[in-house]
Amino acid sequence: MTTASLAWPAPGKINRFLHITGRRDDGYHSLQTLFQFVEPTDWLDFFISDDQLITREGGLANVNAEDDLVVRAARALQQHTGTALGARIRVHKHIPVGGGLGGGSSDAATTLVALNHLWGCQLNHAELLKLGRQLGADVPVFIQGQAAWAEGIGDALNPMDVDRPWLLLVNPAIEVATEAIFCDAKLTRNTAHITIRAFEDGAVRNDCEQVVARLYPQIGKSLAQLAALGPARLTGTGGCMFARFASQSAARQALAQWQGKGHPWVCQALNHSPLLNRLEVEEHR
Repeated sequence: MTTASLAWPAPGKINRFLHITGRRDDGYHSLQTLFQFVEPTDWLDFFISDDQLITREGGLANVNAEDDLVVRAARALQQHTGTALGARIRVHKHIPVGGGLGGGSSDAATTLVALNHLWGCQLNHAELLKLGRQLGADVPVFIQGQAAWAEGIGDALNPMDVDRPWLLLVNPAIEVATEAIFCDAKLTRNTAHITIRAFEDGAVRNDCEQVVARLYPQIGKSLAQLAALGPARLTGTGGCMFARFASQSAARQALAQWQGKGHPWVCQALNHSPLLNRLEVEEHR
């Protein structure tokens, strides 16, 4: 017998800033950043079965199912809880790959949150976060579902309620290799720690921008074109970028003026993930 639960959201994210503050002995980088949620959103359908099988439909054609974070997340939850249930997971991808919007991490988080509910595992929030950390540094912020000030390797989260600017986002359709950016010898790794007040005063940047612009000149060109329309920044290691505006009309005006390459769109930054909204609806059914 199979039970279907459709259209679970996995939103994208932006890094309002990204400071690399050091490099740890294990090779990971320590950082400071602020996460907020944005469109586009991936959507996941879950078909619950009693055969313990985990399968994936859709998603990225060039990623083997066993390597997909969605499958790995489902297996991690299954093994941790010992559930006898399985799932067929259908992934509708909209978040660009290698764009710095966290699509893979968000899909994994939605899988953990949804299956924890649908399988009746009843793991608490802390247990889900622990599982998420094993899958990737960005997964916990999507599980938590709140805009967050992040430190450590990005998984030490302090929920925040910050301004929600309107954004003009641009996807230059260039997939950036995150590992290459973090391994680059010219990456700044000694930015001093800042306070939240310094962020509010605008004393922030993305330390990865110069490296990305050097390795991917078209991204650097697009970022300069976007900066001519409003305060612009790369998100994560890119290649997607965003400019901030005080109103939807201002963002749409900038969209009308955009003449660069790539795909632009307008949305508002969110402090509360739509995944939490969906979970709340499910829990009250």
